[in-house]
Amino acid sequence: MTDAEYVNIWMLPERPARGPKPGYSRAQITEAAIRIADTEGLEAATMRRIAAEIGAGAMSLYRYVPSRENLVELMADRMQGEIDVSGMPSGDWRADLTRYAGELRAMWLRHPWIGTVQRSLPSFGPNQLLLIERLMGVLDPFVSIDENLGLMAMLNGYIEGVVREEISSAKEARRSGLSESEWMTRSYPYIEGLVKSGEYPIFTKIVMEARHPHLSRDDQFRDGLQRVLDFIATALPARG
Repeated sequence: MTDAEYVNIWMLPERPARGPKPGYSRAQITEAAIRIADTEGLEAATMRRIAAEIGAGAMSLYRYVPSRENLVELMADRMQGEIDVSGMPSGDWRADLTRYAGELRAMWLRHPWIGTVQRSLPSFGPNQLLLIERLMGVLDPFVSIDENLGLMAMLNGYIEGVVREEISSAKEARRSGLSESEWMTRSYPYIEGLVKSGEYPIFTKIVMEARHPHLSRDDQFRDGLQRVLDFIATALPARG
C-alpha cells in the first residue's frame, strides 16, 4: 500500500450513512482475528480465515476493514485496551509505572504474536490515545514532555526486551522439550569444564556468584524494573 492509498482506519465511519444495517462490526472482526492469532499465529489471521470464523464472505469483510494493515491496527489497539490504566495518574508515580509494567508484560505473554507485528508509525486508536493520556500523565507534573517521552521509551524498551526473551525461551522450550532447569542440567559438564579451565574469569563469576539468573521470571522482571524506576527517579525533581 502506497502513502497515497493509506487511510487511517479511525477516520473511516464504521457504518455508512445510507444503506442496509451492517451484519457485522469491526469489533467482531477484530476479536475473531485475535482468537485466531492467539492459537495459530498472526499470519493465520487472514480475511478468509476470519470470515470462516464468523460465518461471513471473505470479500464482504473489506467493507468493514479495507486492508490487512488496517486489521493489524485494529488488533494492536484492542491489545492496548487490555492494559488497565484506570485511576492513573494516582499521584504515586512509582506505583503507577510498576502497575503499568506488569500489565504490559502480561498482555504480551497472553498474546505473544504481538511481537511479530511490524513496527510502524502509531495510528492513534482510541485505546492507544487513552494509554498515552493516562500513562504520560503520571510523569507530566514533574518533567518536560520531551523528557517524559524519553523516560517512557526507556521503560517500554526494558519491558519489551524482557518479555521478548521470555517468549523466545518459552518457544525454545516447546521446540526442544526441555525446561530451562533441564537445559542447565544437561549443559553442566560443558560449563564445569569452562570454569575449571580458568580462561574465562568473568563467565566463572557469573556462574559462581550471580544471583539474578537463578531468580524466577517474575522476580527477574521485578528486579530489573526497580533499577529502571530508580533511574527515572534521578530525572525527577525532589518533589517527584
